Amino acid sequence: MNNSVIIKGNKYGIVVVLDADMEFEELKEKVAVKFRESSKFFEKAQMAISFEGRKLNNDQQREILNIIAEETELHVVCIIENDPEKEQIFKKTLDEKLMELSNTTGQFYKGNLRSGQVLEAETSIIVIGDVNPGARIVSKGNIIVLGSLKGTVFAGAAGNTNSFVVALDMNPVQIRIADTIARSPDKPVKGGVKETKIAFLEDGNIYIESLNKDVLNDINL
Repeated sequence: MNNSVIIKGNKYGIVVVLDADMEFEELKEKVAVKFRESSKFFEKAQMAISFEGRKLNNDQQREILNIIAEETELHVVCIIENDPEKEQIFKKTLDEKLMELSNTTGQFYKGNLRSGQVLEAETSIIVIGDVNPGARIVSKGNIIVLGSLKGTVFAGAAGNTNSFVVALDMNPVQIRIADTIARSPDKPVKGGVKETKIAFLEDGNIYIESLNKDVLNDINL
């Protein structure tokens, strides 16, 4: 039995295992024979394809795909490369894009969060109400509290250092943005003027400042 070309498949795609040492021209002939013999199994299927056992350049991949098209009615939708390094690059790019999207989209929560309640969000979140001591919000994007923030918040939970926290009354127990944590002073100032503030990360530190146009222009949102 000639094992220079082996086809392994499932309902989603096929893996073509190719001999690593055979001359490419001879290997193409083996591929043609193998797919000709297997053509009835593919009919008009649409599948992804992956090559193993041998490193193929783009031209060689194209030649083999042309052979498959000539010998079968199989429609190859895409080629999946078994390259862990390249896969990591794709994953990193995808994660960054998802993070970027989470920063520009958001969801609303209406109501006060009481002690012991935890609110988690994949996107930015806007809370219409108060976040009381003992309550906690975790978001992969930004956190905006249209009320008093006296609990714990964690923005940029997936590592997004550009995330921020805004509150009409900013007096949290703890703020965390990405991997940086800031805690409120042991003796908070009482009787101060309540104003909308923003907490953001810069140079490894969390800063809390009054929210105004100048601040918004200065920080990287």
